[in-house]
Amino acid sequence: MHGKVSNVLVCSLVTVLLVLASGPGTCANTVTLSYSTFFPATHAHTLLATEWAKEVEKRTNGAVKINMFPGGTLTPPDQCYDGVVKGISDIGMSVVSYTMGRFPLTEVIDLPLGYTSGVQASRLSNAYYEKFKPKEFDDVKMMYMHAYGPGIVHTAKKPVKTMEDLKGLKIRCSGTSAKVVGALGATPVAMPQPEVYDALQKGIVEGVVCPIEALIGFKLTEVTQYTTLNYGSSYSLAFFVAMNKKKWDSLPKDVQETIQKINMEWIDRTGQTWDRIDKEAREFALSKGHEFIPLSKEEDARWAQTVNPIMAEYVAAMKAKNLPGEEALNFCVGWMKKNP
Repeated sequence: MHGKVSNVLVCSLVTVLLVLASGPGTCANTVTLSYSTFFPATHAHTLLATEWAKEVEKRTNGAVKINMFPGGTLTPPDQCYDGVVKGISDIGMSVVSYTMGRFPLTEVIDLPLGYTSGVQASRLSNAYYEKFKPKEFDDVKMMYMHAYGPGIVHTAKKPVKTMEDLKGLKIRCSGTSAKVVGALGATPVAMPQPEVYDALQKGIVEGVVCPIEALIGFKLTEVTQYTTLNYGSSYSLAFFVAMNKKKWDSLPKDVQETIQKINMEWIDRTGQTWDRIDKEAREFALSKGHEFIPLSKEEDARWAQTVNPIMAEYVAAMKAKNLPGEEALNFCVGWMKKNP
């Protein structure tokens, strides 16, 4: 009997030692992180962010587990970045322009550069970040950036076929896109995307500038009838996925390296998702009788020319802040020409 007890004790000790030695794959060493995003729980980008979280858990052998908090339940969109800095959430995804002036140099991504796809915009966002390493993000660890496909005009009741049709219309926008809306002759009304449905339904705004995907992602097909395909003056919005710096620094180096590899993969995954849901939303909207209005080549060029002064304003504003705005803009324009 004594021998059996000794054997049990030895086996138990060996098991404990194996658990302690097995590293990040064990429950005892699992770091649990929170991830805040304003996208609804069912939105494609919440689902993709959840896939990212699962991939991190899988490829770190359970060293990192991430709990998702969608729909702005942990931090609202305009407080997400500060929430990451303060540790309210360990990771956050939101939009640079929801806190205008906080990330001035990065507002270059939001300019009406005539974007053609989400992949293009997402790749440019990260190419810009790698080139300039903007100090405005120094208080977080950037995971990756992304940006949606062409931001264009959607209206509730009035079809917009020319720039003159926009005159006086109250159009929801965000950050730099407010300048685009104003330049085109409409009245900009700034608000985060989750508030747009009610604003359109109640007539607080008469239209919105955003990607086509929002027709499904935020159910805007129910409150808009028309989409104007003003691609020549299309803008995008820079999104960040960032982690609390202290939390990042606390992770083992091999775990950090694994997460960074996954981040690189998710740049194109995210851009491709933007493009896929744009396509799906267009097909869905057409099935509901939504009208898509193409601009003539001449009209589209006129819109593009009209928003051009916004670029010069950006450069002047950055110069006043001693930031390399002209260099950032030239980089983005040059990159776009090489990567249409």
